[in-house]
Amino acid sequence: MSGIYSNDLKLIEALRAGEAKAYAFLAELYHHRLCVYVYSFTNDEALAEDIVQNVFIKIWKHRAKLKPHFSIKKYLYRSAYNEFIDQYRKHKPVIALEKKHIDALSYIVEKEDGKALEKTMRIVKQEIEKLPPKCRQTFLLSKKEGLTNMEIAEYLNISIKSVEAHITKAFSILRKKVGEKLNAVLHLIFITKPA
Repeated sequence: MSGIYSNDLKLIEALRAGEAKAYAFLAELYHHRLCVYVYSFTNDEALAEDIVQNVFIKIWKHRAKLKPHFSIKKYLYRSAYNEFIDQYRKHKPVIALEKKHIDALSYIVEKEDGKALEKTMRIVKQEIEKLPPKCRQTFLLSKKEGLTNMEIAEYLNISIKSVEAHITKAFSILRKKVGEKLNAVLHLIFITKPA
């Protein structure tokens, strides 16, 4: 941060006081970053823009409730993530399994800031592309397309055991790169892909 808003405390105080310049500064500093962050979930530029716009509108509306001693960056990323989940729920009812994934995603977003999460998602996407062709195809049919192992076996004309072996291999390779948060990250990558 630079200029008169040299730290979060000064910026939050100015926002709480209703200073339009502070709001403009905040939007200029974070609008694009948040759009990129939300786009990594939605793969939809217009939806990402809408979500970020809602975040900024809510911040201005509820500026008096901003706490003086917190990270404005973490607050913005968290708000953007929450807004994404709200939009997702509006457009698609949350079933019990998805609730588990959403809870896992919430945990990840709580632990990592937006940049770290974007980086992790980028690493996973790159590693998926590096998987051996048959392994990658099987894995994507399972995770991206949502096919069962039996459907994949029929589609690829291979045994169910081969399908299981490819998926296990893919998980093993990817888990070495990102650890235990892999399932939640995968769900985040594929959560809003059209069925």
